[in-house]
Amino acid sequence: MKGGDGGRRARDAWAGWFLVAFFTLPFLLFNLAPLLFGIVLAFTEWGIIGDPVWVGTANFERALADPWVANAFLNTFWYAAIIVPGVVVLGLLTALLVDRRWPLAGLARTFFFTPNVVPATVIGLVWVWLLDTRFGLVNQYLGLFGIAPVPWLTSGDWSLIGVALASIWWDLGLAFILFLAALQDVPEELHEAAAIDGAGPLRRFWHVTLPHLRPTLSMVVTLQVIASMRIFSQVYVMTNGAPHGSSQSVIHYIYQTAIVQFRLGYASAVSVLLFLAILAITILHRLLLAERARGAG
Repeated sequence: MKGGDGGRRARDAWAGWFLVAFFTLPFLLFNLAPLLFGIVLAFTEWGIIGDPVWVGTANFERALADPWVANAFLNTFWYAAIIVPGVVVLGLLTALLVDRRWPLAGLARTFFFTPNVVPATVIGLVWVWLLDTRFGLVNQYLGLFGIAPVPWLTSGDWSLIGVALASIWWDLGLAFILFLAALQDVPEELHEAAAIDGAGPLRRFWHVTLPHLRPTLSMVVTLQVIASMRIFSQVYVMTNGAPHGSSQSVIHYIYQTAIVQFRLGYASAVSVLLFLAILAITILHRLLLAERARGAG
């Protein structure tokens, strides 16, 4: 009997390892292995042909002194500074609108979430048409208010903003769904009690709704910061980093360096710097939220 139990436990253990392997092996092969390979490659000079040549920290030193790398990082930080607040605010507003369960709420839910499942290339092409200086709908509507056409994608002062607008519209769907799910978990009794105490809609939102949304708000901000720091497809389709690198992101610079110029070692070094920047921002954000939670407690 004991032997039978031992054999059953052994079979269960092997079955567990077999099921775990379906996730573990692809993760090691397609996530961890390329990450480690990229880190090692960052310390070499390699152009695909031939063997990598070990150069130590020379790639990092060159990247830290490269004005194009600094420009790409600065643009990426600006993307995050525009996209993250835009997605969070609009995502919360649209979720509040749909949560009121008005007659067209189902249609609005589909409308707000649909861009999130559309490929980035399609989003980019649509917004190239919308933001066209002469024939775009955005400038046509601005003209109704007497505003001169804005060169959204052809001016160094506006190209980054034009790409950011398309990114906000594309990323809005996920934030909208997360906020909507969180809103539906807020107990209705709390709103009713606050209303009986004389609290208006704004006070009920600030003191009842928002505290329940803080975990979701933290998650949305974290995910959106990471997504904004990794922006590429919209830049590639809409401006290709032009004019003069004014809209170039770090990922786009890495693509140009690695795929176009075949400087894989240098591109890997820039990739490691981007990874460290995202990691530092994420940790700082989590620490600030933890400190705020302790202070509130």
